[in-house]
Amino acid sequence: MPSRLDRFLPPTPLARRLSLQSVMFATGEGAFMTGSAVFFTQVVGLTAAQVGVGLTVAGVFAFSFAVPLGRLADRVGPKRQWAAGAFLSAALYLVWPFIGSFPAYVAMVVVLQLVANAGWSGRGAYTIDVFPREERVRSMAFMRAALNIGFTVGAAIGGIALAFDNNDVVRVVPWLTSAILFVNALFITRLPDATHDKVDELPAEKALGGSPLRNRGFLLLNVFDGVLSTNQVLLNIVIPLWLVQETDAPRVLLAWLVGTNTVMAVLLQVPAARGVNSVRTSLRAARISAAFFVLSCCIVLVTHDTLGWTTILLVWLGHVTVTGAELFQSAGRWGFLAELSDPDRRGEYQGVAQLGDTLGNVWAPAAYTFLALSWGAAGWVTIAGIVVLAVLAMGPTSRAAERYLARARRPVTA
Repeated sequence: MPSRLDRFLPPTPLARRLSLQSVMFATGEGAFMTGSAVFFTQVVGLTAAQVGVGLTVAGVFAFSFAVPLGRLADRVGPKRQWAAGAFLSAALYLVWPFIGSFPAYVAMVVVLQLVANAGWSGRGAYTIDVFPREERVRSMAFMRAALNIGFTVGAAIGGIALAFDNNDVVRVVPWLTSAILFVNALFITRLPDATHDKVDELPAEKALGGSPLRNRGFLLLNVFDGVLSTNQVLLNIVIPLWLVQETDAPRVLLAWLVGTNTVMAVLLQVPAARGVNSVRTSLRAARISAAFFVLSCCIVLVTHDTLGWTTILLVWLGHVTVTGAELFQSAGRWGFLAELSDPDRRGEYQGVAQLGDTLGNVWAPAAYTFLALSWGAAGWVTIAGIVVLAVLAMGPTSRAAERYLARARRPVTA
Protein backbone atom coordinates (compact mmCIF):
# COMPACT_ATOMS: atom_id res chain seq x y z
CA MET A 1 0.00 0.00 0.00
CA PRO A 2 1.55 3.33 -1.06
CA SER A 3 2.48 5.75 1.70
CA ARG A 4 2.03 9.51 1.72
CA LEU A 5 5.74 9.85 0.92
CA ASP A 6 5.28 7.90 -2.32
CA ARG A 7 3.26 10.78 -3.76
CA PHE A 8 6.39 12.93 -3.70
CA LEU A 9 8.69 10.30 -5.22
CA PRO A 10 9.12 9.36 -8.89
CA PRO A 11 6.55 6.76 -9.96
CA THR A 12 8.87 3.86 -10.89
CA PRO A 13 12.25 2.49 -9.76
CA LEU A 14 13.81 3.58 -13.07
CA ALA A 15 12.44 7.11 -12.72
CA ARG A 16 13.91 7.22 -9.21
CA ARG A 17 17.31 6.10 -10.48
CA LEU A 18 17.26 8.74 -13.20
CA SER A 19 16.20 11.40 -10.70
CA LEU A 20 19.12 10.43 -8.46
CA GLN A 21 21.40 10.70 -11.49
CA SER A 22 20.02 14.18 -12.15
CA VAL A 23 20.88 15.23 -8.59
CA MET A 24 24.45 13.93 -8.94
CA PHE A 25 25.03 15.61 -12.30
CA ALA A 26 23.60 18.96 -11.19
CA THR A 27 25.55 18.91 -7.91
CA GLY A 28 28.82 18.57 -9.81
CA GLU A 29 27.96 21.16 -12.44
CA GLY A 30 26.45 23.55 -9.90
CA ALA A 31 29.55 23.50 -7.70
CA PHE A 32 31.70 24.72 -10.60
CA MET A 33 29.15 27.13 -12.09
CA THR A 34 28.70 29.00 -8.80
CA GLY A 35 32.34 30.06 -8.68
CA SER A 36 33.05 30.02 -12.42
CA ALA A 37 33.23 33.82 -12.72
CA VAL A 38 35.88 33.94 -9.98
CA PHE A 39 37.69 30.92 -11.44
CA PHE A 40 37.89 32.37 -14.96
CA THR A 41 38.95 35.86 -13.89
CA GLN A 42 41.12 35.19 -10.83
CA VAL A 43 42.60 31.75 -11.59
CA VAL A 44 42.73 31.61 -15.40
CA GLY A 45 43.36 35.38 -15.57
CA LEU A 46 40.75 36.38 -18.15
CA THR A 47 38.78 39.59 -18.46
CA ALA A 48 35.00 39.54 -18.28
CA ALA A 49 34.86 40.36 -21.99
CA GLN A 50 37.08 37.37 -22.84
CA VAL A 51 34.86 35.07 -20.79
CA GLY A 52 31.83 36.29 -22.75
CA VAL A 53 33.56 35.88 -26.12
CA GLY A 54 34.54 32.30 -25.30
CA LEU A 55 31.02 31.36 -24.28
CA THR A 56 29.64 32.94 -27.46
CA VAL A 57 32.08 30.99 -29.65
CA ALA A 58 31.13 27.79 -27.82
CA GLY A 59 27.46 28.57 -28.42
CA VAL A 60 28.05 28.97 -32.15
CA PHE A 61 29.78 25.58 -32.30
CA ALA A 62 26.99 23.97 -30.27
CA PHE A 63 24.40 25.37 -32.68
CA SER A 64 26.33 24.18 -35.74
CA PHE A 65 26.79 20.62 -34.46
CA ALA A 66 23.37 20.10 -32.84
CA VAL A 67 21.94 17.92 -35.62
CA PRO A 68 25.11 15.86 -36.35
CA LEU A 69 25.51 15.07 -32.65
CA GLY A 70 21.87 14.01 -32.45
CA ARG A 71 22.30 11.82 -35.53
CA LEU A 72 25.35 10.22 -33.88
CA ALA A 73 23.20 9.22 -30.90
CA ASP A 74 20.93 7.27 -33.24
CA ARG A 75 23.93 5.48 -34.73
CA VAL A 76 25.77 4.45 -31.57
CA GLY A 77 22.80 4.22 -29.20
CA PRO A 78 21.56 6.98 -26.88
CA LYS A 79 22.80 5.52 -23.58
CA ARG A 80 26.25 4.82 -25.00
CA GLN A 81 26.60 8.39 -26.24
CA TRP A 82 25.23 9.79 -22.98
CA ALA A 83 27.72 7.76 -20.93
CA ALA A 84 30.62 8.64 -23.24
CA GLY A 85 29.76 12.32 -22.99
CA ALA A 86 29.57 12.06 -19.19
CA PHE A 87 33.01 10.40 -18.94
CA LEU A 88 34.60 12.92 -21.31
CA SER A 89 33.06 15.86 -19.43
CA ALA A 90 34.43 14.50 -16.15
CA ALA A 91 37.89 14.11 -17.71
CA LEU A 92 37.83 17.64 -19.16
CA TYR A 93 37.13 19.20 -15.76
CA LEU A 94 40.45 17.72 -14.58
CA VAL A 95 42.18 19.98 -17.13
CA TRP A 96 40.59 23.29 -16.04
CA PRO A 97 43.20 24.19 -13.38
CA PHE A 98 45.94 23.95 -16.05
CA ILE A 99 44.28 26.40 -18.45
CA GLY A 100 46.16 29.71 -18.35
CA SER A 101 45.53 31.63 -21.56
CA PHE A 102 42.64 32.97 -23.62
CA PRO A 103 43.19 30.63 -26.65
CA ALA A 104 43.36 27.61 -24.35
CA TYR A 105 40.19 28.78 -22.58
CA VAL A 106 38.30 29.14 -25.87
CA ALA A 107 39.42 25.70 -27.05
CA MET A 108 38.39 24.22 -23.71
CA VAL A 109 34.91 25.73 -23.57
CA VAL A 110 34.24 24.75 -27.20
CA VAL A 111 35.24 21.11 -26.63
CA LEU A 112 33.41 20.95 -23.31
CA GLN A 113 30.25 22.41 -24.88
CA LEU A 114 30.30 19.91 -27.76
CA VAL A 115 30.89 16.97 -25.40
CA ALA A 116 28.11 18.17 -23.09
CA ASN A 117 25.71 18.59 -26.02
CA ALA A 118 26.52 15.11 -27.29
CA GLY A 119 25.70 13.75 -23.85
CA TRP A 120 22.46 15.72 -23.62
CA SER A 121 21.36 14.48 -27.05
CA GLY A 122 21.88 10.93 -25.87
CA ARG A 123 20.14 11.62 -22.56
CA GLY A 124 17.12 13.18 -24.24
CA ALA A 125 16.71 10.31 -26.68
CA TYR A 126 17.25 7.75 -23.91
CA THR A 127 14.63 9.18 -21.55
CA ILE A 128 11.99 9.29 -24.28
CA ASP A 129 12.92 5.78 -25.43
CA VAL A 130 13.14 4.04 -22.06
CA PHE A 131 9.83 5.13 -20.51
CA PRO A 132 6.39 3.90 -21.58
CA ARG A 133 4.37 6.63 -23.25
CA GLU A 134 2.10 7.20 -20.25
CA GLU A 135 5.09 7.68 -17.88
CA ARG A 136 7.38 9.87 -19.98
CA VAL A 137 6.42 13.45 -19.17
CA ARG A 138 5.73 12.81 -15.47
CA SER A 139 9.09 11.06 -15.07
CA MET A 140 10.86 13.91 -16.87
CA ALA A 141 9.18 16.36 -14.52
CA PHE A 142 10.63 14.53 -11.52
CA MET A 143 14.03 14.56 -13.21
CA ARG A 144 13.76 18.31 -13.78
CA ALA A 145 12.84 18.86 -10.12
CA ALA A 146 15.82 16.70 -9.14
CA LEU A 147 18.11 18.85 -11.30
CA ASN A 148 17.01 21.92 -9.35
CA ILE A 149 17.76 20.15 -6.08
CA GLY A 150 21.20 19.20 -7.35
CA PHE A 151 22.03 22.70 -8.57
CA THR A 152 21.04 24.06 -5.16
CA VAL A 153 23.35 21.58 -3.41
CA GLY A 154 26.11 22.39 -5.90
CA ALA A 155 25.64 26.11 -5.34
CA ALA A 156 26.06 25.56 -1.61
CA ILE A 157 29.32 23.66 -2.21
CA GLY A 158 30.57 26.38 -4.54
CA GLY A 159 29.56 29.04 -2.03
CA ILE A 160 31.56 27.32 0.72
CA ALA A 161 34.62 27.30 -1.54
CA LEU A 162 34.19 31.01 -2.30
CA ALA A 163 33.78 31.78 1.40
CA PHE A 164 37.45 30.85 1.99
CA ASP A 165 38.41 33.82 -0.23
CA ASN A 166 41.40 31.80 -1.40
CA ASN A 167 42.16 31.16 -5.08
CA ASP A 168 43.89 27.87 -4.23
CA VAL A 169 40.58 26.57 -2.88
CA VAL A 170 38.73 27.80 -5.97
CA ARG A 171 41.32 26.05 -8.15
CA VAL A 172 40.40 22.69 -6.57
CA VAL A 173 36.65 23.00 -7.31
CA PRO A 174 36.94 21.66 -10.92
CA TRP A 175 38.56 18.50 -9.54
CA LEU A 176 35.71 18.06 -7.09
CA THR A 177 33.28 18.53 -9.98
CA SER A 178 35.23 15.97 -11.99
CA ALA A 179 35.04 13.40 -9.18
CA ILE A 180 31.27 13.82 -8.87
CA LEU A 181 30.82 13.61 -12.65
CA PHE A 182 32.89 10.42 -12.86
CA VAL A 183 30.54 8.80 -10.33
CA ASN A 184 27.64 10.13 -12.38
CA ALA A 185 29.08 8.58 -15.56
CA LEU A 186 29.53 5.19 -13.89
CA PHE A 187 25.94 5.40 -12.67
CA ILE A 188 24.74 6.00 -16.25
CA THR A 189 26.51 2.85 -17.52
CA ARG A 190 24.53 0.78 -14.99
CA LEU A 191 21.16 1.98 -16.24
CA PRO A 192 19.17 -0.48 -18.36
CA ASP A 193 19.47 -0.25 -22.13
CA ALA A 194 16.65 1.45 -23.98
CA THR A 195 15.20 -0.06 -27.16
CA HIS A 196 17.49 1.86 -29.48
CA ASP A 197 20.62 1.10 -27.50
CA LYS A 198 20.45 -2.33 -29.11
CA VAL A 199 21.89 -0.85 -32.30
CA ASP A 200 23.01 -4.24 -33.63
CA GLU A 201 19.36 -5.29 -33.84
CA LEU A 202 18.35 -2.25 -35.90
CA PRO A 203 18.42 -2.20 -39.69
CA ALA A 204 21.45 -0.48 -41.17
CA GLU A 205 19.19 1.63 -43.40
CA LYS A 206 16.00 3.00 -41.88
CA ALA A 207 13.39 2.54 -44.57
CA LEU A 208 10.78 4.44 -42.61
CA GLY A 209 11.03 8.05 -41.61
CA GLY A 210 12.94 10.96 -43.06
CA SER A 211 15.38 13.58 -41.86
CA PRO A 212 13.77 15.77 -39.18
CA LEU A 213 15.22 18.79 -40.98
CA ARG A 214 12.62 18.09 -43.66
CA ASN A 215 9.92 18.10 -41.01
CA ARG A 216 9.39 21.84 -41.22
CA GLY A 217 6.43 21.72 -38.88
CA PHE A 218 8.60 20.19 -36.14
CA LEU A 219 11.42 22.69 -36.69
CA LEU A 220 9.05 25.67 -36.65
CA LEU A 221 7.20 24.30 -33.62
CA ASN A 222 10.48 24.29 -31.72
CA VAL A 223 11.31 27.80 -32.93
CA PHE A 224 8.02 29.02 -31.47
CA ASP A 225 8.54 26.94 -28.34
CA GLY A 226 11.96 28.60 -28.11
CA VAL A 227 10.16 31.96 -28.06
CA LEU A 228 8.02 30.63 -25.22
CA SER A 229 11.18 29.55 -23.38
CA THR A 230 12.33 33.18 -23.26
CA ASN A 231 10.64 33.20 -19.87
CA GLN A 232 14.21 32.46 -18.71
CA VAL A 233 15.34 35.81 -20.10
CA LEU A 234 12.67 37.55 -18.03
CA LEU A 235 13.59 35.51 -14.94
CA ASN A 236 17.35 35.92 -15.05
CA ILE A 237 17.97 39.18 -16.92
CA VAL A 238 15.07 41.53 -17.58
CA ILE A 239 13.19 41.47 -14.26
CA PRO A 240 16.41 41.80 -12.19
CA LEU A 241 17.58 44.73 -14.36
CA TRP A 242 14.12 46.30 -14.19
CA LEU A 243 14.09 45.94 -10.39
CA VAL A 244 17.46 47.66 -10.03
CA GLN A 245 17.02 50.44 -12.60
CA GLU A 246 13.31 51.19 -12.78
CA THR A 247 11.82 50.48 -9.33
CA ASP A 248 12.40 51.46 -5.72
CA ALA A 249 12.55 47.82 -4.58
CA PRO A 250 15.62 46.89 -2.48
CA ARG A 251 18.30 44.87 -4.26
CA VAL A 252 18.16 42.17 -1.59
CA LEU A 253 14.80 41.20 -3.12
CA LEU A 254 16.79 39.57 -5.94
CA ALA A 255 17.90 36.80 -3.57
CA TRP A 256 14.28 36.16 -2.56
CA LEU A 257 13.28 35.97 -6.21
CA VAL A 258 15.92 33.33 -6.95
CA GLY A 259 14.85 31.36 -3.88
CA THR A 260 11.20 31.54 -4.88
CA ASN A 261 11.97 30.24 -8.36
CA THR A 262 14.03 27.34 -7.00
CA VAL A 263 11.38 26.26 -4.49
CA MET A 264 8.60 26.47 -7.09
CA ALA A 265 10.65 24.50 -9.62
CA VAL A 266 11.23 21.70 -7.10
CA LEU A 267 7.71 21.51 -5.69
CA LEU A 268 5.49 22.40 -8.64
CA GLN A 269 7.15 20.99 -11.77
CA VAL A 270 5.49 17.60 -11.38
CA PRO A 271 1.97 19.02 -10.81
CA ALA A 272 2.45 21.31 -13.84
CA ALA A 273 3.29 18.28 -16.01
CA ARG A 274 0.34 16.19 -14.81
CA GLY A 275 -1.85 15.07 -17.70
CA VAL A 276 0.57 16.14 -20.46
CA ASN A 277 0.64 12.97 -22.57
CA SER A 278 -0.34 14.01 -26.10
CA VAL A 279 0.11 16.79 -28.63
CA ARG A 280 -3.24 18.23 -27.57
CA THR A 281 -2.33 18.37 -23.89
CA SER A 282 1.13 19.72 -24.76
CA LEU A 283 -0.55 22.57 -26.62
CA ARG A 284 -2.71 23.20 -23.58
CA ALA A 285 0.40 23.42 -21.40
CA ALA A 286 1.99 25.83 -23.91
CA ARG A 287 -1.08 28.08 -23.80
CA ILE A 288 -1.11 28.10 -19.99
CA SER A 289 2.60 29.00 -20.09
CA ALA A 290 1.90 31.88 -22.47
CA ALA A 291 -0.93 33.13 -20.25
CA PHE A 292 1.41 33.20 -17.23
CA PHE A 293 4.06 34.95 -19.35
CA VAL A 294 1.65 37.69 -20.45
CA LEU A 295 0.34 38.10 -16.90
CA SER A 296 3.88 38.57 -15.63
CA CYS A 297 4.54 41.31 -18.21
CA CYS A 298 1.33 43.09 -17.20
CA ILE A 299 2.20 42.92 -13.49
CA VAL A 300 5.82 44.03 -13.78
CA LEU A 301 5.19 46.96 -16.11
CA VAL A 302 3.13 48.81 -13.48
CA THR A 303 5.92 48.66 -10.86
CA HIS A 304 7.64 51.60 -12.54
CA ASP A 305 5.11 53.87 -10.79
CA THR A 306 4.51 52.05 -7.49
CA LEU A 307 6.25 52.57 -4.17
CA GLY A 308 7.48 50.58 -1.18
CA TRP A 309 5.81 47.32 -0.27
CA THR A 310 3.47 47.56 -3.24
CA THR A 311 6.46 47.43 -5.56
CA ILE A 312 8.04 44.56 -3.64
CA LEU A 313 4.84 42.51 -3.71
CA LEU A 314 4.18 43.14 -7.41
CA VAL A 315 7.74 42.36 -8.53
CA TRP A 316 7.63 39.14 -6.49
CA LEU A 317 4.24 38.27 -8.01
CA GLY A 318 5.61 38.96 -11.49
CA HIS A 319 8.45 36.55 -10.75
CA VAL A 320 6.01 33.91 -9.49
CA THR A 321 3.90 34.12 -12.65
CA VAL A 322 6.89 33.94 -15.00
CA THR A 323 8.06 30.88 -13.05
CA GLY A 324 4.64 29.41 -13.79
CA ALA A 325 5.36 30.09 -17.46
CA GLU A 326 8.64 28.17 -17.10
CA LEU A 327 7.01 25.13 -15.48
CA PHE A 328 4.24 24.71 -18.07
CA GLN A 329 6.51 25.46 -21.02
CA SER A 330 8.88 22.70 -19.90
CA ALA A 331 6.01 20.22 -19.59
CA GLY A 332 4.68 21.09 -23.04
CA ARG A 333 8.14 20.79 -24.59
CA TRP A 334 8.64 17.29 -23.20
CA GLY A 335 5.25 16.28 -24.56
CA PHE A 336 6.04 17.60 -28.04
CA LEU A 337 9.42 15.85 -28.11
CA ALA A 338 7.94 12.57 -26.90
CA GLU A 339 4.98 12.59 -29.30
CA LEU A 340 6.46 14.17 -32.44
CA SER A 341 9.87 12.45 -32.67
CA ASP A 342 10.36 9.55 -35.06
CA PRO A 343 11.20 6.57 -32.78
CA ASP A 344 14.06 5.56 -35.12
CA ARG A 345 15.58 9.07 -35.13
CA ARG A 346 15.04 10.37 -31.62
CA GLY A 347 18.60 11.59 -31.26
CA GLU A 348 18.44 13.52 -34.51
CA TYR A 349 15.07 14.98 -33.53
CA GLN A 350 16.68 16.12 -30.26
CA GLY A 351 19.29 17.97 -32.31
CA VAL A 352 16.69 19.64 -34.54
CA ALA A 353 14.68 20.63 -31.47
CA GLN A 354 17.80 22.27 -30.02
CA LEU A 355 18.37 24.04 -33.34
CA GLY A 356 14.83 25.41 -33.38
CA ASP A 357 14.92 26.35 -29.71
CA THR A 358 18.13 28.37 -30.24
CA LEU A 359 16.65 30.20 -33.23
CA GLY A 360 13.61 30.98 -31.10
CA ASN A 361 15.42 32.56 -28.14
CA VAL A 362 18.97 33.64 -29.05
CA TRP A 363 17.80 37.15 -29.90
CA ALA A 364 15.74 37.63 -26.73
CA PRO A 365 18.31 38.93 -24.16
CA ALA A 366 19.19 41.95 -26.29
CA ALA A 367 15.66 42.54 -27.62
CA TYR A 368 13.78 42.16 -24.34
CA THR A 369 16.28 44.26 -22.41
CA PHE A 370 15.97 47.06 -24.96
CA LEU A 371 12.19 46.86 -25.13
CA ALA A 372 11.60 46.83 -21.37
CA LEU A 373 14.23 49.35 -20.30
CA SER A 374 13.94 51.75 -23.25
CA TRP A 375 10.24 51.59 -24.13
CA GLY A 376 8.84 50.96 -20.65
CA ALA A 377 5.18 49.89 -20.62
CA ALA A 378 5.01 49.77 -24.43
CA GLY A 379 8.04 47.48 -24.42
CA TRP A 380 6.45 45.07 -21.94
CA VAL A 381 3.28 44.97 -24.05
CA THR A 382 5.41 44.23 -27.14
CA ILE A 383 7.16 41.35 -25.33
CA ALA A 384 3.76 39.93 -24.37
CA GLY A 385 2.57 40.30 -27.96
CA ILE A 386 5.58 38.36 -29.29
CA VAL A 387 4.76 35.46 -26.95
CA VAL A 388 1.07 35.48 -27.92
CA LEU A 389 1.93 35.29 -31.63
CA ALA A 390 4.35 32.42 -30.97
CA VAL A 391 1.86 30.32 -29.02
CA LEU A 392 -0.85 30.90 -31.64
CA ALA A 393 1.50 29.49 -34.27
CA MET A 394 2.22 26.34 -32.28
CA GLY A 395 -1.14 24.75 -33.10
CA PRO A 396 -0.70 24.77 -36.92
CA THR A 397 2.97 23.78 -36.75
CA SER A 398 2.34 20.87 -34.36
CA ARG A 399 -0.37 19.55 -36.71
CA ALA A 400 2.01 19.90 -39.64
CA ALA A 401 4.63 17.91 -37.71
CA GLU A 402 2.05 15.18 -37.03
CA ARG A 403 1.12 14.98 -40.71
CA TYR A 404 4.77 14.70 -41.73
CA LEU A 405 5.36 11.83 -39.31
CA ALA A 406 2.21 10.05 -40.48
CA ARG A 407 3.43 10.24 -44.09
CA ALA A 408 7.02 9.33 -43.29
CA ARG A 409 6.10 6.32 -41.16
CA ARG A 410 3.57 4.96 -43.66
CA PRO A 411 4.78 1.56 -44.96
CA VAL A 412 5.92 1.58 -48.56
CA THR A 413 3.98 -0.87 -50.77
CA ALA A 414 4.99 -2.18 -54.16
